Amino acid sequence: MDAATPTPIFVVDGVAKGFTDGHRPIQALRPISFQLHAGEIVCLVGPSGSGKSTLLRIMGGLIPPDVGAMWFEGQPHRAPNTAIGFVFQKTNLMPWRTILQNVLLPIEIQQGKVSPAQRERAETMLATMGLKDFEHAYPRQLSGGMNQRVVLARTLLQQPRLLLMDEPFGQLDALTRERLNLELLRLQAAEGITILMVTHSISEAVLLSDRVFVLSERPGRLIAQVEVPLPRPRTLALMSTPTFGAIAMQVRSLIGETG
Repeated sequence: MDAATPTPIFVVDGVAKGFTDGHRPIQALRPISFQLHAGEIVCLVGPSGSGKSTLLRIMGGLIPPDVGAMWFEGQPHRAPNTAIGFVFQKTNLMPWRTILQNVLLPIEIQQGKVSPAQRERAETMLATMGLKDFEHAYPRQLSGGMNQRVVLARTLLQQPRLLLMDEPFGQLDALTRERLNLELLRLQAAEGITILMVTHSISEAVLLSDRVFVLSERPGRLIAQVEVPLPRPRTLALMSTPTFGAIAMQVRSLIGETG
């Protein structure tokens, strides 16, 4: 990506959202504006309850904003789009379907059938994820990290151009989380997907991102966009460098100032 001439793939302009808890109104997000550039990874961090997941759901077309507008690839964006993939923290795999059947489920729902070429591509995607020998296994037979890779395979099979990820590795142990971070970086570099990911891990955000967005406490507002000028491809060794530590400290300080 040429940082001097970034291409906006997604534009958020003055989006805000409130909810009602009984009779009590709750403002989740103040007006937020930003752009995502094609082929970049952005991580979204902030205190719990700051509206990070709400923002992702608005961007995915799952809930409408109260005010503001969005554009995806230059077109007004208001509803779910097959070119936008969504990965949640919970895997939501069907326990009675095999791994391969779970990966192919969205295609079955959308098209009513699966072609031999689509089945072959699903098998290739599972092999890429290191799951070649688990095509006919069931979710209960796999670890949490393996099931999350199944979800990634299912989402990437749709060839999304924008991937929204809501704390996808939050329930995994540290070593599995690091392995999937590296896998995500490798896949993103190969596919050229733009990614916006919510995380509570500052080190994960810095390792993955071109930019880190920091939200304030509720009602959430975008208080900073921190550039991460670390070289790619990224490795875990970068986490021990002074530059990495300085960026992580900057993000941590910004989150501390949101109260």
